[in-house]
Amino acid sequence: MDRVLKWWNTRGSYRGERECSGEKRYVTLVKSLMLAALPLLCCLVYCAGEGRSLAEVYAPSSEWNDELFYFKQVESILNFGYPQGYFGFNESHALKLSFAAWSPILVFPWLIWGLVFGWNIMSPIYCNIFLVCFVCFLFVWLVRPAWKQMGVLALLFCLYKPFVRYMFSAMAEVICFVVLIFFYSLSINYLRREKDYKLAVLFLVSGLMALMRPYLVLFMLLPIYLWSRRGKSRAAKWRNGVAGMAVLAAVLGIYVCINHYLGAEYFTPLFFTDWISAFFEEGLFGGIYFTLRKLYYAGQNVLRIIGEGFRDGLASGAHFMGYLVCMAVLTVQAVRDWWIFRRLSGSRTGSSESKTEPETAAEETKTKLIIEAHLAFCFVAMFFAILLMYKLTEGSRHLLTFMAAAIFVIALMDTKFYKKAVLVGVTFAYFYFYVPLSPFDYEIPFKQEERADSVEAWTEAMQERLVLNREDTPNYDNVVIWVFSDMVGDEEVRTSYQLLYGLPKGFGISCCMRDYVTANIDTLKSRYIAVPSYGEIARLCEARGCRLVYGDDELALYELHGGR
Repeated sequence: MDRVLKWWNTRGSYRGERECSGEKRYVTLVKSLMLAALPLLCCLVYCAGEGRSLAEVYAPSSEWNDELFYFKQVESILNFGYPQGYFGFNESHALKLSFAAWSPILVFPWLIWGLVFGWNIMSPIYCNIFLVCFVCFLFVWLVRPAWKQMGVLALLFCLYKPFVRYMFSAMAEVICFVVLIFFYSLSINYLRREKDYKLAVLFLVSGLMALMRPYLVLFMLLPIYLWSRRGKSRAAKWRNGVAGMAVLAAVLGIYVCINHYLGAEYFTPLFFTDWISAFFEEGLFGGIYFTLRKLYYAGQNVLRIIGEGFRDGLASGAHFMGYLVCMAVLTVQAVRDWWIFRRLSGSRTGSSESKTEPETAAEETKTKLIIEAHLAFCFVAMFFAILLMYKLTEGSRHLLTFMAAAIFVIALMDTKFYKKAVLVGVTFAYFYFYVPLSPFDYEIPFKQEERADSVEAWTEAMQERLVLNREDTPNYDNVVIWVFSDMVGDEEVRTSYQLLYGLPKGFGISCCMRDYVTANIDTLKSRYIAVPSYGEIARLCEARGCRLVYGDDELALYELHGGR
């Protein structure tokens, strides 16, 4: 046992608590400010490496089309409370109000930022940077990592390219990153000194995450477990656990209502449940067979995607590989700490007022064991959810949030030579810096003069020529169809949707596929349509006598009908 204790004191994890518990507050404040400056420093370095400045980041130069939806919806909420035209897909719309397929709760930090500082093209980017800086500050303040642990964290943070790329975007992923990192920071702080208000905040934050993205409900299991262990008797623990599950059920019920009433139908299901249906249609064994077969083929596809990531840096392959490495590290460390905890627990003696060294070591081990084991469980559960319920390439983006939180937890694994942190760092360095060849996934969207001039011209034209109908809103008079792509000659051309950033505040956007538009050209409900110039749909609009509102060599905006 003495050997175990000696090993623990030499290599133990989470020593930051012991090393920092007696340090002065100003030292912690200095550490917090130092780590808080890291995200901004990374952003400045990335920009300087391209010979550009932070002010030159420009969302309309990005090829990530979800950003337009997020930006314009936030703009409409800030100005009118909700979009005055429908956001949807193939002219779908929510049963109530006018939001797209994603919960409006997802963008609540941007709404707060917009209320305080106003909303413009740079607002989501500045807000993202501030949020990451702020959560880094909170992490140090709540967790008190040692200097070495901060160094490891800084290295992993810099190597994890999605941090910077998503800060430079109007995508909501950074909001998920920040909330989850705060969740684990507070969880570690709670386990070191249990207070009721901390547990209440953990329930609040995890419930909020579940309303933002449904798979984040996995993280509600941690505060439920923490609440159940607060009981003094077995019956009390059971009551607390049941109450926690009731809270989870209530949150899921709220999410279902939000998704049902406020979410527009997407082109395809956002997640697939055929493996669940198989149990009802084919019986227990038929369902098991269907599920295992689906896991097998999905697993093969994941291996293929990872292979492409090794060869040419395919983003989804990089995400899967980084995710699996983080999952393996968390699982191995959790098993090791469980082994250590069992041995340390056997040596616990003395009263709670005077803890012995084995008791203190056991409590510290239990703290990190709970965090690592829960995060590892969430990794495993989400991986199987991706295999069973999501499209692999698009679904891989959801893994980024888990890896962002794992970086902060792995940095606290103070093991000899930091082997696990080095493994994660090498993986990130290879996939995000050495091999990536696709600018679509990693290139920072800097301002391009030609694009900026076009956006400015379109903004001026649409502000003058499109009039918002404020009667009986939301309505289709305030909707512009954005045709995803069209045939121009023999070539398929994607619509320059970035020019729609200039739409008047309050207008909704319906992203429609070409086949839907051509099949329903005479019955489209939306008043306006934006299509590639000189394409087949543009010719259809001309043949029908639709009025050209504005156009250039990239985009043509037509009025399909005169409205109500």
